[in-house]
Parts: sequence; C-alpha cells; structure tokens
Amino acid sequence: MRIKVISSLLAMFMIFATVASAHPGRTDANGGHTCRTNCAKWGLKQGEYHYHNGGSSSSSKSSSSSSSSSGSTKKSNKSSTATQKKAAPKPEYIKSSVQVKVNGSKVIFTESPIVMNNTNLVPLREMAKAMKAKTSWDSKTQTITVTKDKYKLIFTLGSKKVKVNGKEVTLQAAPKEIKGTTYIPLRVLVEGLGASLTSSGNTLTVKVKE
Repeated sequence: MRIKVISSLLAMFMIFATVASAHPGRTDANGGHTCRTNCAKWGLKQGEYHYHNGGSSSSSKSSSSSSSSSGSTKKSNKSSTATQKKAAPKPEYIKSSVQVKVNGSKVIFTESPIVMNNTNLVPLREMAKAMKAKTSWDSKTQTITVTKDKYKLIFTLGSKKVKVNGKEVTLQAAPKEIKGTTYIPLRVLVEGLGASLTSSGNTLTVKVKE
C-alpha cells in the first residue's frame, strides 16, 4: 500500500515539475500559444507566439526573415552601385565641323572631317585633289603614297609612323579608314606637301605655293 502511495506522489511531482518549467497557458494543435500574462518573466514579449516543445517563436522567425530581406537589399544596392560606376567608353573619334580652304577656295568633303586624339583628320581624296597632289594605294603593305612635285609622303593605315620626304615622323593620330573613306592627319599632309596651314576660329586655311 505504501509503495502505491509513494509511486503516486512521485508521478504527481514529475508532472508538477514539467508544468513549472513553462509558463501558464494552453497550447494549440501546433504545440504553441500566444503569451498573455507574465511574459517578461519567461523572456517573452507581450502577445508573442511561441512553442513549448522547443520550436522557434514567431518573433525569431520574423527576425530571420527581416535579416534575410535586409541582406538581399544590400546586395541589390551594391550591384546597382557597381553598374553606375561603369562609365561609358569614350568614342574613338568625333565628327568635326571644321572648314578647310585652299588658297581661298572651300574644300567640299563628301564625308565630314573627324577629330581623333586632338588631331584633325580629313578625307584624303578631296584634300589631295584640292592641293593638286597624286595618291596611290598598296593593298599588300596597306600604305598610301601622296606625291606632288618634289614632295612625297608615305602613310600606313593604323600606324602613327609616316615618312615625310624620306624622314620618319611620329603622328598623334594614325590614318584611318571609315566606311570606305581614308582619313589623313591634315597638318602633316599640308606641311609635307610644302604648304602652310593657319587657323581662324572654325576655319583652317591652307596656302599652297603655286
């Protein structure tokens, strides 16, 4: 009889100890409930949903979700900033509105002159014709020869090296072909053919010795 009484007392003590480890309140089908009383005592917030079986509370889930969202936003902002920092590449050349006159007569170009590396380049065909010079093209060596009287210039497409009357000169901008038009640095062409070049505003005047 005593053994039964002792067993009953032990069982009641274990039940009481289990209940004491959690705060009052009925649990729902998921094993949790919302804290209404003495929340601070149990380390909870008023109205916080939590579990008695070791599950995570709603606030911790919310915190985790918020942290994940914040991290995602930061990554998005960094990606956007990196994209903005990438500056657009500068164009290799720009069209020039410069006008060229040879002995007072305006040179009519079929294509606009261009500016590349702070150098004015003009279409070779019209410029050579205006200066009464002859041109020849060697497709094997990619060289252009311009001659007039005793003057001779040899240009190479894509190269800043040019031979002016037998002497090698380094250019700021290399001759360039754009859509079938060959562009040559104006000053070296003019001076290499024994003429002079002066500028006034947007007009470049070439004076050719007759």
